[in-house]
Amino acid sequence: MLNIEAFVFNAFQENTYVLYNEQKQCWIIDPGMYDEREINGFIQYLNDNKLEPQAIINTHGHLDHIFGIKALKDKYNIRFGIHEGETPVLNNAIGSAMLFGFQMSQNPVPDFYIKEGETISLGDDKLEVRFTPGHSPGSVSFYYPQGNWVIAGDALFAGSIGRTDLPGGNHEILLNSIRTQLFNLPGNTLVYSGHGPATSIENEMRYNPFFQ
Repeated sequence: MLNIEAFVFNAFQENTYVLYNEQKQCWIIDPGMYDEREINGFIQYLNDNKLEPQAIINTHGHLDHIFGIKALKDKYNIRFGIHEGETPVLNNAIGSAMLFGFQMSQNPVPDFYIKEGETISLGDDKLEVRFTPGHSPGSVSFYYPQGNWVIAGDALFAGSIGRTDLPGGNHEILLNSIRTQLFNLPGNTLVYSGHGPATSIENEMRYNPFFQ
């Protein structure tokens, strides 16, 4: 059974997630730690809990979700995976950082690509990869049926949806992604978003103003 732990990092208040199993193997999802304090605190958490990072897997490649990739790769020599559709977003990372007043020394380069519809495994546990573009061209969500939760990145938030005015964004595509890839999950499925609190599929189907 996978456990999930959430952290909030950087000026964008981005949610980074750690998934770990009973063998202490872990995945790091959307590492947003920006400065040394955040990086060192996160590494201390991994050390204190004797967790062994296996890979970085990202829901998408926007700036606030990738700040920590280099530090983690340097520290743990682990691989970074993302959907191939996020390539143009990653290629523009340094430019985006400059635009928002942040520093980034290099654009992250994926070591492998995550494909929609596939199942990825951490030990005996499996995540379903659901393709949820619209906020960005290659956004994916990670669904864990056994734990009854989904990590939706910036596709769906409590009471809102991801912004679609950034390069590669598309409002109608995002609404369709949510309807066909998230709203078909059980209503009591917990939704862990890229920002803000967790919610549920049922709550968002009933009360999210974008779907009323």
